[in-house]
Formats: sequence, structure tokens, C-alpha cells
Amino acid sequence: MYYRQLTEEEYNDLQSRILYEDNHLLIVNKLPGEITQGDKTGDECLADAYKAFIAARDSKPGQVFLGIPHRLDRPVSGICILAKTSKSLGRLGVMFKNSGVHKTYWALCCGKPDPAEGLLEDWLIKNEAKNKSYITTERPGAKLARLKYKFLKSTDKYHLVEVELLTGRHHQIRCQLGHIGCPIKGDLKYGAPRSNPDGGICLHAYEIRFEHPVKHKEVHIIAPPPQSWPDAA
Repeated sequence: MYYRQLTEEEYNDLQSRILYEDNHLLIVNKLPGEITQGDKTGDECLADAYKAFIAARDSKPGQVFLGIPHRLDRPVSGICILAKTSKSLGRLGVMFKNSGVHKTYWALCCGKPDPAEGLLEDWLIKNEAKNKSYITTERPGAKLARLKYKFLKSTDKYHLVEVELLTGRHHQIRCQLGHIGCPIKGDLKYGAPRSNPDGGICLHAYEIRFEHPVKHKEVHIIAPPPQSWPDAA
């Protein structure tokens, strides 16, 4: 199997973003704008970039296996888990489906939430044509979305909010925070006034906890937000 040759800069960047690795898992810090899995754009996805990295690092002549048990939206940054074996991929898929993976996000918002913390419960429906979710009433096709949020601090212009995701709906955090007057910085689709220079949004998968699918010990990972975030680290 042939993988493209990485430049030294690309290799070092990919290496620097590895948060955890063993024989079963590779956990990395995704950048805003990267796609987790290949799509119609034809852009190189995160999984393929790390396949090329592993092939080069380990002098691996054969095919590199990296499965994708979950995905982050392209404009979102943060913790992304890749499975290095089919066993771990299958087990992680079940864990994500059954809420066995506990995820915390950081969102840099254009508005300050009031009250400062709380539980949001909304019915969401996805518009496939617009690739956007809307808050609606309980009706066929709508799915219940639940999250907890907590205001952490303010910068000069923005407000850092921590989000514990309780369900995994399409654009859930973006839609629900936008609905309460706290659109995420750069997220034009859900109410932000302007885009970010890198095309991403300031939503970051910050922390994750789960039981290792093979070793059955707790894995706890924290990923620092992008350096482009103003005073958020």
C-alpha cells in the first residue's frame, strides 16, 4: 500500500498533535477545517494523514488500519479518536452509541449565557438540504437534544462556556447555544456576526473520558484549544 510522503513540517505537526497512543487507539487534536473522514470535497482527511504518518514513522510497508468510531464537524477542533484495530473500532462504536463516552466541549461565544449555568433540553430537526438543525416542537422526525452548560470566563469580546454533551445530535451545541443568544464565534450558520479567518468556529472538543475498549482502564484526555483563540487557554 502506498501512502504519500509527508514533508518534514507535516510530519512534525501530526506528531505534535498526538494526545494518546497505544496498540489499539490513536487520539489526536484535530484542527479547525480538517475533515475526519473523506467526503465529496476530495480533501485529505485526518485519518488518511495519520495513516501516512504511521507508515512513515514505523516503516510500515503494508496497509495501515485506522477506523473512525466518531466524527467532529469540519469547522470544530479538538479530541478525535481513531481506532488502530477492528476490535477497538467495533467496541468504541457501541460505546459512542450507548453514551459510554463522556465528552466536554469549550465554546467561545458571542453572548454571555443567562443564567450562568443550566440544562438545555430542546427538540431538534435536521434540514438535509441546508445541512442545518432547527429547534422545533416534539413531532415526527425531531430528536430530543440535551446538554449542560457552564459559563467559565469572559475575554475582551467573547465568553468561554463549557458544555457537557448528554446526547449526540446534528450540530447540537451550535444550534442550542445560538438559540439562547450565545452563538459560537465564527459560526455564521447559527448567528455569529462574522467568520473566523481560518474558516473554523470556536467550538473545541476539550475533554473526554471513557473505558479503554481492550484494556478496560479509564482513559482521560484533555486537548488545549487552538492558539488562535483569544485568551481562552
